[in-house]
Amino acid sequence: MDDIHIQPISGLTAAELDVEIVERKGLGHPDTICDAVMERVSQALSRAYVERFGAILHHNCDKGLLVAGQVERRFGGGRVVVPMHLVMGDRATAAVGKEELNVADIAVETAKAWFRENLRRVDPDRHLSYQVELKPGSEELTSLFLEKKEMLGANDTSAAVGYAPLSETEQLVLEIEHYLNSPVFKARFPETGEDVKVMGVRTGGSLAITIAMPILDEYVESESDYFRRKEAVHEAFLAHLHGQLKNLQEVRVSLNTLDRPGAGMAGMYLSVLGTSAEDADSGEVGRGNQVNGLIALNRPRGSEAAAGKNPVSHVGKIYNVLTHLLAARIHKAVPGLREVVVWLCSRIGEPVDRPQMASVQIHLESGVTLANVADPIRQVVKEELERMPLFCQDLAQGRYPVC
Repeated sequence: MDDIHIQPISGLTAAELDVEIVERKGLGHPDTICDAVMERVSQALSRAYVERFGAILHHNCDKGLLVAGQVERRFGGGRVVVPMHLVMGDRATAAVGKEELNVADIAVETAKAWFRENLRRVDPDRHLSYQVELKPGSEELTSLFLEKKEMLGANDTSAAVGYAPLSETEQLVLEIEHYLNSPVFKARFPETGEDVKVMGVRTGGSLAITIAMPILDEYVESESDYFRRKEAVHEAFLAHLHGQLKNLQEVRVSLNTLDRPGAGMAGMYLSVLGTSAEDADSGEVGRGNQVNGLIALNRPRGSEAAAGKNPVSHVGKIYNVLTHLLAARIHKAVPGLREVVVWLCSRIGEPVDRPQMASVQIHLESGVTLANVADPIRQVVKEELERMPLFCQDLAQGRYPVC
């Protein structure tokens, strides 16, 4: 691609602003569950298509809804009264000629496997029911996949944006959730659930972290025991957090702020399964984290949900992931850049590796000019677009997370 637009921009980077707000919905959050499950379904279908038909066929499994169930919480262990309900939908090729593929079975078994691997309290056979609404796509879009080209045409006119580097606040919010859901932390505090939500609000050099993380009722004997366990978790986390600080001068942490001592069950964040989808909150694809794992309110963002979209022609996934990777590579490879923002826009039917627009916006360090960095930036963008077929295959194999 010859037309790569590069523009220096003035003003403050996200890390230099007085106020920065960053959120992450963790592994067990209903929205993250939907993203992760539907992305895994896309990967499973991609493998099945290659094995059966020799190529990844048309599918977009990016419409997922997790309907909250109902539980009865009790000290020492509650029970599930009404299972959660997972709806998996949109489009998936189920046949080529007379040869068929049972996409519904693939979707359900893939979802069950994800729950077994990631939410240790959830039994996918007892605690969930499933509804698969994956229907055949339109002839016009399906035909794109039968052209036997190395690089398919975009199946949508869409745009995406990515940025680099992450600010210290963004890095901390991401690291906090990863730590709280890590095997090391769960081994030390098995009473903590996976539905970890982290909100970071930075004002100047001071960062306020608010965390919601359920305590499993099986491990709790009484109200006083709950608050004792909560305090132990809080102290252990604070000790870990202070070893992660770089430029921030102060960090304050609040855990489960809706708790009210003396209010009984209504005053404690107790959980039977470790996810609020058990009875408090439903989930939906596209309502959670961006592909870099964050909801950063000071940053530009596109409108597409990446999870579940096919990895070889849907730019809603391909460009979403690629813009962040491009921004990170440009920032690392080209000296003199404080911050990089990359925009890509497709035109439906045109090859995915030839976007309608590729734009790079840069915050320059003092003394650096556009002439110093323009050619190296263009070279990085061209190289990444040239390796698009390999990148799409990596996406299909799940080598890049999307939530």
